Amino acid sequence: MYLFDSARQELAPLSERMRANKLEDFIGQKHLIYEGSLISRAIRADRLGSCIFYGPPGTGKTTLANIIAESTGAAYVYLNAVSSGVADAKKVIDDARDRLSFYGKRTYLLLDECHRWTKAQSDCVLSAIEKGEIVFIGSTTENPYVSMTKAIVSRCRIFEFKQLTEDEVKEGLLRAVRDTEKGLGNYNVELDDDALGHLAWVSNGDLRTALNALELAVLTTDPDADGKIHITRKTATEVTQRRALSVDESLYYDILSAFCKSLRGSDPDAAVYYAMRLINAGCDPMLVARRLIVHSAEDVGLADPRALTIAVSAQYALEKLGLPEGRIPLTEAIIYVAQAPKSNSVVNALYSADDASKQAEDATIPYYLRDANYKTEKVTGYKYPHNFGGWVEQQYLPDALKDARFYFPSNNGEEKGAVILKEARGTKPRK
Repeated sequence: MYLFDSARQELAPLSERMRANKLEDFIGQKHLIYEGSLISRAIRADRLGSCIFYGPPGTGKTTLANIIAESTGAAYVYLNAVSSGVADAKKVIDDARDRLSFYGKRTYLLLDECHRWTKAQSDCVLSAIEKGEIVFIGSTTENPYVSMTKAIVSRCRIFEFKQLTEDEVKEGLLRAVRDTEKGLGNYNVELDDDALGHLAWVSNGDLRTALNALELAVLTTDPDADGKIHITRKTATEVTQRRALSVDESLYYDILSAFCKSLRGSDPDAAVYYAMRLINAGCDPMLVARRLIVHSAEDVGLADPRALTIAVSAQYALEKLGLPEGRIPLTEAIIYVAQAPKSNSVVNALYSADDASKQAEDATIPYYLRDANYKTEKVTGYKYPHNFGGWVEQQYLPDALKDARFYFPSNNGEEKGAVILKEARGTKPRK
């Protein structure tokens, strides 16, 4: 048994072998894992309860779930939602009940890709979660509020994982190079700084991808005369499974900046040129699509609301078509956004309202606007606009902000001549 376990461990990918098994060794998610944080205290006290981790791949969701399970005296069962069914879930629950009844031992159910579970699969574990017969820990790359059943989500704490920084990915790579027990420490690896930086950069915050690329580089590189396995940037480029950027980091950001400013400046020729230059240099085209979506709302906004729809449609088409065909709808959207009339009234309204909400976060909401559903006394005074032909003069902002104005239409495109209803009806907002 131990012989086979040892062989399985040796054959596992580097990313699997290097999984942290203690909270102190966990990399990243400093907004969640720090001394005295809720999740740290709960793990050490074995009082975390059922939870869901969601965020980008390779950010430590499964690793943290394993740390939680192994730091307790409980049993734990691992399932993948893609390959498991209702029968698997029911067996886990039955075994958990027996374990709790006979031995007083709880069971952790670690469910990877938990958003893939059907409603029937989710429903069969609800009772067990509520009764404490199992502790459910799900991990997913999808937003659980959107992709999972509300019944499961309401019974779990939700923790959002963020993309790792380049420094955090570098930390994980260097740890693997030095580790003689689980990592590559016995291979006498010499990892150049620019190779390390390249692996961290192109992994896009995914430590799993970076570690597996490093392992491939080491295993496929012959030692030199001194017995060292020298990993250069060229070697790192060959194993990253995507075309390396043919520009340095500084030029990459310069081109991206020029693309954004060309969109804002209504120059479709320059915008398409810089977009193609990014893609031809090896940049992920989805990055171009994402920036296009942002600028369609930031720089075009309500001067042409169709720009946002077209940009989102282009991203969807690019995702489904891939390259090279996906460049066609992407280019169409770039030209449309660049040519569209410009207005930054949306972001101005956003920033102004954001500042006001922070400065007057305790401002009293007008009584007649409050939710009447759970009040013991009757809430009166609200004027239902439809009873007055669709609009009626009425104060909506708190008294402290009653004259505030955040949205100012521009004189461009479809915003030209736009009238704020309260202004048109005679209420003079403060300039």
